Amino acid sequence: MTLALWFAIAVLCNFAGYAAYLAGLRRQLVRPNRASWLIWSAAIGVEASTYAAVNPGAAQSLVFLGSAIACLVVTIGVWRRSAWSAPSVSESVCMAVCLAALILWAAFRSAFWAHLMVVAAVPISFWPTWQSVMQDRSRERSPAWGLWTIGDLATLLLAIRIADLGVGGLAYIFVELACHASLWFMVGLATINPARSLGFRRGRFFVLDAYPPAASLFSVGESHLGRAVYAAQCFAEGAEIIRFTGALLPADRLPTVLRGPDDHYVQVGEDRYMGPSGRVDDLINHSCTPNAGLRFTDGGVFLIATRDIAPGEEITWDYSTTLTQSNWHMICQCRSPECRRVIGNFDTLPPQRQQWYRARNLVPAYLQLAGNGGDEGAVAGATPGAR
Repeated sequence: MTLALWFAIAVLCNFAGYAAYLAGLRRQLVRPNRASWLIWSAAIGVEASTYAAVNPGAAQSLVFLGSAIACLVVTIGVWRRSAWSAPSVSESVCMAVCLAALILWAAFRSAFWAHLMVVAAVPISFWPTWQSVMQDRSRERSPAWGLWTIGDLATLLLAIRIADLGVGGLAYIFVELACHASLWFMVGLATINPARSLGFRRGRFFVLDAYPPAASLFSVGESHLGRAVYAAQCFAEGAEIIRFTGALLPADRLPTVLRGPDDHYVQVGEDRYMGPSGRVDDLINHSCTPNAGLRFTDGGVFLIATRDIAPGEEITWDYSTTLTQSNWHMICQCRSPECRRVIGNFDTLPPQRQQWYRARNLVPAYLQLAGNGGDEGAVAGATPGAR
């Protein structure tokens, strides 16, 4: 194959990958980390510059330059649509390495060593995404990872055909290929067709098993409370509806006053809260007679159907089932025939209702052990409104 053909494949696959990822972001099929994409956009920008300096005139430099621009576009989209979470240790290390590369390049004009430092930072920058996918592979269900892998392979073959590139010309391409390929394998080698996947599910290994994207399970509409989440398919009693996600933070870091759409915090421990995810789980409303409830497991917090839910029915859960704040309450407007009028701590529920939730394992351990809400974890003014 000619160099021009390899170049065309590399460009088309890379840009098709970014287009697919942006489409998934718009449809809420992916749940990227904003800090990770900020690192990637900065790292690719640095790498494109240092690669061109180390390998002047190389055709693949144009591929990296285009990828840097496309990555910045995706980062802006991620920043606008996803929930902020504080950088992890690995993200902070990667930021420091990229900054050191820039300083090294600017101070000593050593493009070669700046280039190699960014190469070393690439797997570090992928670590948070690897962790995220290991916890829940649906967070990165996009054909983009397969397209990027194919594009990297074409870029590597293009570079090999060009003489005298050396280690500096191949290291970055090989590392990028390995990282993209690893994620493609983790989310499912068959995700060029996003409806099928490869991996573990419910404790068993499946090959090419059906795995519908989360966006097809729900629709977001309006109710008398504002935005609401409705089932787009049937959920049987006991079925997992969605996994709640979001950054965890201690009670003393919770905003003191929250109102309306900014109020998306859920208590998940005696002194710990889950912040907004920027996804559909933020929009699920309260009801005093809900059709779902939160179940706390080692694998995360899941919304479970407490009865059969028909397509078109609003999905709701009882906010009181996680609350231990003795000084918090909210006027309820769920309009249920059994509406309690006020949403308060778990211990404000009638004893028989508390037992009903406990019997279905829909009460977190910190309430199961305490037997009542108590006074721990109280934060004046903070409210866990519609997630």
